Amino acid sequence: MKVVIGSDKDGFDLKEKVKAYLKSHDYDVLDVTPEPAADFVESSLQVTHEVMENGFKKAIMFDEYGVGSAMASNKVKGMVTANVNEERTAHMTAMHNGAKAIALGSGIVGEKLAYSIIQRYLDTEYAGGRHQIRLNMLEEMI
Repeated sequence: MKVVIGSDKDGFDLKEKVKAYLKSHDYDVLDVTPEPAADFVESSLQVTHEVMENGFKKAIMFDEYGVGSAMASNKVKGMVTANVNEERTAHMTAMHNGAKAIALGSGIVGEKLAYSIIQRYLDTEYAGGRHQIRLNMLEEMI
């Protein structure tokens, strides 16, 4: 599975640890920020554009709290990014919300929890069906 990742300066250390974890578990990783972006808006939009333009199914963004990256990414029409701090939300947002990306906050989530959250997210497929109705409604919003 291909996974795109990126971070600002505050999420960079956690991103690097997660990148090593993903590679050790045979994921094909595209890191759009080999050097940390100065701001979460920049890094999250780099990840978002890779997802939207190149068909990545899963992506992970890192900043200090996660919420900034999620907010910036969700400004792009068609993108679904969830700020995630625990495993159940990672699973449910992938399954029911079709999240194309998750955002993790390095100031909230530690290394071991990050691995667990990410693995739940990556292992979960979008269920579609009745859930697609809500995604369609979101897409129609102005």
